[in-house]
Amino acid sequence: MPVLGLGAWIGGLLAANAPTGLRSWCTGLLGLDGPLGAVLLGTVLLVGVWSAWRMRSRAASRGATAEAVLLVVVAVALIAMTKADRLASGPVADLADQGAQVSAVARIASDPRLHTGRFGDRVILRVEMIEVRGRATTYAVAVPVLVIADPGWVRVRLGSTVAFSGRLAVSDDPDVAAILVARSDPESIRGPDVWWRGAESVRASLRRSVSGRPDAQRSLVPALVVGDDEGMDPDLVEDFKTTGLTHLTAVSGTNLTLLVGFMVIIARWAGVRGRWLTAVAAAGIVGFLLLARAEPSVLRAAAMGTVGLLGMGSNGLRKGTRALGVAVVVLLLVDPWLATTVGFALSVLATAGILLLAPTWRDAMCGWLPRWAAEAIAIPAAAQLACTPLVAAISDQVSLVAVGANLLVAPAVGPATVLGLAGSLLGLIVPALGALCGTGAAWCVAWIVLIAEEGARLPGAAIGWGATPLSIATLTFGCVLMCWGAPLLLRSPVTGVGCAGVMILSVVVAPPTPGWPVSGWVLAVCDVGQGDALVLNAGDGQAVVVDTGPDSPALDGCLSRLDVRSVPLLVLTHFHADHIDGLPGVFEDRPVGEVMVSTLAEPASGAAQVAEQAAREQAPVTPASYGQTRTLGPMTLQVLWPPAGPAGLATEGSAANNASVVLLVVIHGLRMLLTGDIEPEAQEAIARSVAGLQVDVLKVPHHGSRHQDLDFLLGLHPRLALVSVGADNDYGHPAPELLAALDASGIEVERTDFQGDLLVIERDGRLMTETRR
Repeated sequence: MPVLGLGAWIGGLLAANAPTGLRSWCTGLLGLDGPLGAVLLGTVLLVGVWSAWRMRSRAASRGATAEAVLLVVVAVALIAMTKADRLASGPVADLADQGAQVSAVARIASDPRLHTGRFGDRVILRVEMIEVRGRATTYAVAVPVLVIADPGWVRVRLGSTVAFSGRLAVSDDPDVAAILVARSDPESIRGPDVWWRGAESVRASLRRSVSGRPDAQRSLVPALVVGDDEGMDPDLVEDFKTTGLTHLTAVSGTNLTLLVGFMVIIARWAGVRGRWLTAVAAAGIVGFLLLARAEPSVLRAAAMGTVGLLGMGSNGLRKGTRALGVAVVVLLLVDPWLATTVGFALSVLATAGILLLAPTWRDAMCGWLPRWAAEAIAIPAAAQLACTPLVAAISDQVSLVAVGANLLVAPAVGPATVLGLAGSLLGLIVPALGALCGTGAAWCVAWIVLIAEEGARLPGAAIGWGATPLSIATLTFGCVLMCWGAPLLLRSPVTGVGCAGVMILSVVVAPPTPGWPVSGWVLAVCDVGQGDALVLNAGDGQAVVVDTGPDSPALDGCLSRLDVRSVPLLVLTHFHADHIDGLPGVFEDRPVGEVMVSTLAEPASGAAQVAEQAAREQAPVTPASYGQTRTLGPMTLQVLWPPAGPAGLATEGSAANNASVVLLVVIHGLRMLLTGDIEPEAQEAIARSVAGLQVDVLKVPHHGSRHQDLDFLLGLHPRLALVSVGADNDYGHPAPELLAALDASGIEVERTDFQGDLLVIERDGRLMTETRR
């Protein structure tokens, strides 16, 4: 049966990525109004009957399995193509092609999520379109649509039916028929059904039960119990990602296994036996789907959780692997596009690792460890190892702390989940009892938060790996060797404890980065996402840091790799978050002599944040002085901007950006201009005040924004332009027209979103660069 699951997965991948024409052609064959479609469907059914008959004979089982795999692949492919055609054609898709203004009636299919973007807050949700009127015609439909609406939509309730108007647009997502940008508030036609109202009452009770706890605990308990992660602090989410604990903040099979397992235990204590226990488990699964929302990701989690429950019973390996194959087949028949999602792949791999690897590893350790301890180690280790190559492929890094973090939080996950569920149910009857259970759940998750935060700060929490075919193939080969060799190593307490010691050492001690930094480096541009963080080499473990980016751990890691042990001068060009939020990363075990800042304290919240952090670290803060020159080690720094007094500042554009501290740095004969986020107004003013300025290296202003004075930038005649920018950012940075202008002038461009950390190297008068992802 696992072979059928693999076949279904392959079929789903092929079908979900097939060209539209091929999908339409196959759908036409299947469209039961034509003789060829009927013949094809009949062939599929005949193959199925023939495979089932042959499976009765053991001698023919191998051939029958091959036929069954073919049948499953064909079925998944046909269903995917049929669904794709239904969404890509029809009245909603046609109206979307025309960008039509429509009136619609729809059923709310997902909870509304509030997203903050460049142009204000927007609510995003999915609906099931029931009726649409456009181009003077009304159509009865039944297709999913993605709605983008004003913040007022955040109050709509899952399962309710609403009427509204808006403009349709074509969607790139093959799982929805169109995007509908709402132009009106929703008008309620019908409220949610009783089961959705009940589920919402339980979720609200859960939130009330932890309402008096600290922010991190208050947001994590609902995330852990039902996957309601709204309100989680982004920094905490990043810590969970670094430590491999992200699965705790989303609906996973573990949630269902714990909740339904708890219900079954209670039912056993109450004397329930036989098939009634199965009924209790089934009711628990249905309840879980209602609480966590019956979306594709939740269905996937429920299926994998059911597989986990079967794997926990007698003859668990055989039942579990068969159930895994069935789960994959059924899920892909319901929603073939799951085959292309990372979450589905990680769920399948983690479940397979637990079923196939964990029992062998546990048995190997049972000779010198209690069974419960061996199981506690084997399960997270097996799941993590099975997922490691895919995680590296999507994140460019390997988490070294994930196994240890999951092992440490495991004792708290079960109680937190069960207490959270109990609090949500009891809170509906006796609020005080609900708050008591909620407090217990919050105490449990406080331990999880502590492990996530402290684990993310460890030097070896995660190492950059890269996502090239060679690096992923090498990692996969290493994981396969570990699958084979782990039982041999774990069988002996000496080698088993030795492996644990090596793992702990690799996390606590920062792993070496061979060949990094390259000798002769003068400037490093750290890859900190959408922000600036530059490091000037002052020699002997000292460096001048210019801006800190938005990500404190990323900056701390970059400085550690560069072996920066002290920072005599920290320059913050201006007070926007993408230049100052990583400030704690500079102070991590490093003395900072002085903090130089812009003369314009805007935004005020950013300036206050810097002042508070600097005071806490006892680092003096001084405003940049126009024309000031400083010498540190081999370098000379001169402040070229902003001028003295507010009168000299540019009055157009962004005041904070245009007040950025601009530095001219000379080191080993190289002239480098570090420009912060200055915009055309300030650039023009600098060109007038410093006539004939030329440099070797230019830090491109404002992450390569299209708002530039090209005459100024190109007139600097740099040999090298550096762009510090985040991958897939929402701003369109760097602007294609800017890159084209730099390229046309023969200027070499290096950028962090594609190349990672950048090093500028001076060697015997030559200018070179090195990169590291």
